[in-house]
Amino acid sequence: MIEKFKGKTALITGGMGFIGSNLAIKLAELGAKVTILDAMIPDYGGNVFNVTESEKIRINFCDIRDPSAVDWLVRGQDYVFHLAGQVCHLMSLSNPFPDIEMNITGTAIVMEALRKHNPNAIVVYTGTRGQYGSVVSMPVNEEAPTNPKGIYEISNLTAEKIIKVYNDVHGIRSCSLRLSNIYGPRSQMMHSRFGVANWFIRLAMDDDTMQLFGDGSILRDFCYVDDCVDAILRVATTPECYGEIFNVGSDIPVSFRELCDAIVKVAKSGRWQFAEFSPERKAQEPGDFYSDISKIERFTGWRPHTTLEDGIAKTIEYYAKHRDHYWTKPEKTLPADKEKVTATKR
Repeated sequence: MIEKFKGKTALITGGMGFIGSNLAIKLAELGAKVTILDAMIPDYGGNVFNVTESEKIRINFCDIRDPSAVDWLVRGQDYVFHLAGQVCHLMSLSNPFPDIEMNITGTAIVMEALRKHNPNAIVVYTGTRGQYGSVVSMPVNEEAPTNPKGIYEISNLTAEKIIKVYNDVHGIRSCSLRLSNIYGPRSQMMHSRFGVANWFIRLAMDDDTMQLFGDGSILRDFCYVDDCVDAILRVATTPECYGEIFNVGSDIPVSFRELCDAIVKVAKSGRWQFAEFSPERKAQEPGDFYSDISKIERFTGWRPHTTLEDGIAKTIEYYAKHRDHYWTKPEKTLPADKEKVTATKR
């Protein structure tokens, strides 16, 4: 893996957020020249502290909906990891336009910039398991029908299809991932609108009560962020993956009650109680889900290696050390010694 990224250039849209920052740090460790594009929209998880441990990451504060900035930033990139977007599925119930503008229009702007200025770049897009909607059989493989239950999931599916068109028609090598319940360090911890596992971890660390909707028996698969980053890097460097769609999750289903019990056990604090679904959550709850990951394993050899309890322990260890940077509003400015690069508008 080190040889494949050493000296290469990589642009990460949404790179100040949870998965993007973990990816940026790993790429820098592997010797890549990393540039982050992030609009730092409040409450979306962008946090300057996420990347301060690496001195090799360049940061550009701009928006994927700005064609001039994106046109400039995609030039000369060997890899483009497209992670930016509207990430709150509850918001889309009351206001669908950020999903349309960021996830659909923003993706089209990124792909058009690549078509015009850097068609040789390799693109990896991260979508969501929510693109499947309710499922009739599990584990869920990539051939399962896609019946999203919200505008957020529809917009992710549309972005995925836009990228596939640019792969098939314009020859821009790309692949798309459908991520399932990623958790771990560097996620936002200010609210519960996305990242249920991390939010439950915060509540337990605060010795607070986790609200367990329904009877707690709904199944999910949880994937630690380091394993997710490994999957992203593997598909990016495997030519057989270009033009394909892959699930990234775990084939070990866990009920929400089991998740809460595991968090309380590891944290040695916190508790849970049953609660009624809110109308908004009930409307978008797809029921049981866990991923069939045999395709990505067949193509790349990838499997998650972090057990749920180990992942929870690593997450708690990180936030216990850096609580002040996540329990309050995150920083929006770079420290004086951190490099910033600004796109020149044409």
